[in-house]
Amino acid sequence: MATKKRDYYEVLGVGRNTSDEEIKRAYRKLAVKFHPDKNPEDPHAEEKFKELGEAYDVLMDADKRAAYDRFGHTAFAQGGGFGRGGFHDPFDIFREVFGGAGGGIFETFFGGGGPREDRQRGSDLRYDMQIKLEEAAFGVEKEIEIRKLDACDKCNGSGAEPGSRTINCPACGGRGQVISSRGFFQVSQTCPRCRGAGQIIEKPCRQCGGEGRVEKPSRVKLKIPAGIADGSRLRSSRNGEAGIRGGPHGDLYVVIHIQEHKIFQREDDHLYCEVPIPFSVAALGGEVDVPTLEGKAQLKVPAGTQSGQLFKLRGKGIMNVNGRERGDLLARLLVEVPTRLNSEQRHKIEEFAALCGEENTPLRKSFFERAREFFRDV
Repeated sequence: MATKKRDYYEVLGVGRNTSDEEIKRAYRKLAVKFHPDKNPEDPHAEEKFKELGEAYDVLMDADKRAAYDRFGHTAFAQGGGFGRGGFHDPFDIFREVFGGAGGGIFETFFGGGGPREDRQRGSDLRYDMQIKLEEAAFGVEKEIEIRKLDACDKCNGSGAEPGSRTINCPACGGRGQVISSRGFFQVSQTCPRCRGAGQIIEKPCRQCGGEGRVEKPSRVKLKIPAGIADGSRLRSSRNGEAGIRGGPHGDLYVVIHIQEHKIFQREDDHLYCEVPIPFSVAALGGEVDVPTLEGKAQLKVPAGTQSGQLFKLRGKGIMNVNGRERGDLLARLLVEVPTRLNSEQRHKIEEFAALCGEENTPLRKSFFERAREFFRDV
């Protein structure tokens, strides 16, 4: 007894007024789900897959769909007008919908490669450069030397011996890609003989082996902008490796590393440094020299300055890399206590200590008041 055919709209899970685009979307979803290669253990998978292809074949053809809407499955029975010969192979339909050797899903998922120009482009290179803090602050021009694949001098990058001509690759017929079958899939891959160029050279250049490039030293000039930060990456366009047989060069990326400075620490556009001052200057006030990236600067120290106090020197920091105003230099003053005293010095300090009262040491007085309150609450 013959199995009753299911309604084509029901097979695809769509309504009778569904657009062609919606029918295609429904088919794509179900065809992947029920494809035999994806369901090797399901004995009914191929039957379902063929049923989907038949339904899609009918509903995507305007004439067949009109006949089916009017007469149902009888429109395709013997003598019904279309006959069994009107249906296409379900695997051909699948390739048509998802894209066969011409691109689409096959190249997307199974590696068809990009445009030939991209495949022949030279590789990008990275160079790590160390610079001084002063160079980062004010900018500098540098010249570096690297070894890289560059255009062959003998063939001028063409890869061919003088007088040799270029012909279509016999392996791919000039397409740059070869197609292989994996079950029902057709996988497009870069041709291994011409490497995607689509052409080969009759007599390759003996110096470069037909690649059009050889390794040699190259000097590159770079402009480091003022205010550049540690870890920044500069791009030097077309200073990477040469492409195969005259293909475009890649780019050179230079990563900046700023050396640690003996005096300054950097934070964004600001600089910090520690400046020791004598006890007498901290107590009586005065002027001290503060180092900057451009030399010395004078700083007025008020009387009674405490160790660790910060003083700001405006505009003595790092220039902003985007051209905005310059950062500041913040000097932390460290009061230096004498370590070796002779008898006379010791005597004078003892006299000084005897003359000092609590009003001369407000920080100490405040600390012990807080300490007494703390112990009282414990």
